[in-house]
Amino acid sequence: MLPGMGGTQRLTRAVGKAKAMEMCLTGRLIDAHEAERAGLVARVLPLEQLLPEALAVAAVIAGKSLPVAMMVKESVNRAFEVSLAEGIRFERRVFHAAFASHDQKEGMNAFIDKRQPDFKDC
Repeated sequence: MLPGMGGTQRLTRAVGKAKAMEMCLTGRLIDAHEAERAGLVARVLPLEQLLPEALAVAAVIAGKSLPVAMMVKESVNRAFEVSLAEGIRFERRVFHAAFASHDQKEGMNAFIDKRQPDFKDC
């Protein structure tokens, strides 16, 4: 079966041509560890550690500046959709926007003061 909805394009960018070709042509399923090695998943954990670790990661992300986290997500997602040059231009624009934010100033001050930042999401 042909992967649709951009599946062949995204998979090839994620794992490379040879691995994508093998997976798409054979339909071979891969296990979690192979998916991790191929860069398809960030981490593999035992089932009993999955929820506690997911909640811990979510708490770390929730402690970050929301507008900056949104900019990071958009920048990373664009890496799969546009050329490198266009992605760098977009990143530069959002970097300048982030640098003008209150949260950026708070983050820098917290780093200098060796304390946790108190982001206001602005």
